[in-house]
Amino acid sequence: MKPYDKPWLSISDQLQKLKDYGLAIADASGACAFLQHINYYRFSGYGLAFKDDQHSFRPGTTFDQVRNAYCFDRALRDLVTEALEIIELDLRATVAFIFGRNHQPFGHTDPANFFHTFNHAMWLDKLHDETDRSDELFIEHYKLNYIEFPELPIWVATEIMSFGALSKMYSGMLRQDQKDIAFRYHVQPDTLKSWIHHLVYTRNLCAHHARLWDRKWAISPDLPPGKDWQPPLLSNSSRLFASLLVQGKLLYHCPAETAFTHDWRKRIETLLDTHTPAVPDAAARMGLPPDWKKHPLWICL
Repeated sequence: MKPYDKPWLSISDQLQKLKDYGLAIADASGACAFLQHINYYRFSGYGLAFKDDQHSFRPGTTFDQVRNAYCFDRALRDLVTEALEIIELDLRATVAFIFGRNHQPFGHTDPANFFHTFNHAMWLDKLHDETDRSDELFIEHYKLNYIEFPELPIWVATEIMSFGALSKMYSGMLRQDQKDIAFRYHVQPDTLKSWIHHLVYTRNLCAHHARLWDRKWAISPDLPPGKDWQPPLLSNSSRLFASLLVQGKLLYHCPAETAFTHDWRKRIETLLDTHTPAVPDAAARMGLPPDWKKHPLWICL
């Protein structure tokens, strides 16, 4: 441990630092404008894939190549965000419908309807906080008309609880409720629990504009048994392609969004075909196996 001793640098000094690391910069004015727009620290993160060590870019690496990696990642993040919106809404609706059917409107307020190790009191307190903070008109209407407030029927509560709270709720449910929900997506309950946890993490990355394309997932999805989820068709669960397969699998079981799913797959393929960052190990960084577009789980989307 040591004190942080790096000084503030002007944009021109930041540009010189990149040059000192071996980055070729043809348009200094454009490079300065870009650094001022996205921050040197963010830019340097995209430069990691182009370096042999912390302070040396590979010979011939250009500023435009690193900037293009950022633009590729931004487009990728937009596509992932679109998919996550549909998956999250489908999960909310499925949880509301099945849990409400199994336990009626206020069943989620009863700890007996959850596994005994689930911290139901803390989860419900946070749901009450989210209810109190909500400025949705339907919450105000409910508050003015029903004595149960701040308790909400589950099909109302799922509309305002955070995705993280929804993930915690599913993880704490009784096994039969988990099975009933997981049945919609044709996966095992524990697999779906892991997938939702991973997608909450991924959604947070997207919300904070974090780098996705070459990230090693801190929270990776569990892979189901079966050859489609094992090498050589899928190298591991810690890279982008595993997450795309998880998203695709869940999208596939949202029949109202079939047209979106087909289009989403094509746009992912076009992006990866035409704008993948110019590094020799780009496919490995994304966890893409050979002929990834022919993967059985991907080609059916």
